[in-house]
Amino acid sequence: MKFFVDTAEISEITELNELGMVDGVTTNPSLIKKSGRDIIGVTREICSIVSGPVSAEVTATKSDEIIAEGRKLGSLASNIAVKVPLTWDGLKACKTLRSDGFMVNVTLCFSANQALLAAKADASFISPFIGRLDDINLDGMGLINDIRIIYDNFGFETEILAASIRTVNHVLDSARIGADVITAPPGVIKSLVNHPLTDKGLAVFLADIEKTGQKIL
Repeated sequence: MKFFVDTAEISEITELNELGMVDGVTTNPSLIKKSGRDIIGVTREICSIVSGPVSAEVTATKSDEIIAEGRKLGSLASNIAVKVPLTWDGLKACKTLRSDGFMVNVTLCFSANQALLAAKADASFISPFIGRLDDINLDGMGLINDIRIIYDNFGFETEILAASIRTVNHVLDSARIGADVITAPPGVIKSLVNHPLTDKGLAVFLADIEKTGQKIL
């Protein structure tokens, strides 16, 4: 499973990329706002750091305008994945942008039927939002499972990009179900390393070696 980091913060992307923990990056208008950067400038910089797909989201809602914005974003670097909304206009734009040779990430997916339409429109990635479904007492992981079954049934090549990841269990369950990609905030990715027994065991080892008075350096 590939790890995308969901941020527009250059320092966070660089740190995780140097550890080999970044296969791509996802951004959105809210993350761009949080970064305080210009969308074109920060997107170019991210693409220069990460070799994998970098999702850059359009702000238009009409198909012609989405296509125009998508072409501009796609021209910034060869690893741009143009991010479009899961609407009829977004799907029309997806089909055109894919015909132009751009990667396309169809975002804001909340149903398996929507995911089926995105695959038919030849989306490179479909982004189902797990956490936002959980927030309204619907089954976010169940949606990932439904999409996996449907895509496998018919051989769709669209990659399932599990989004709105809130917890380490979301990551684990996505991996179990077979999502192709997860995108998560840096904090969630970093927290995957945590386990109380690891901390406890390390404390015991360090205490024991200290008692011997030995040092390696």
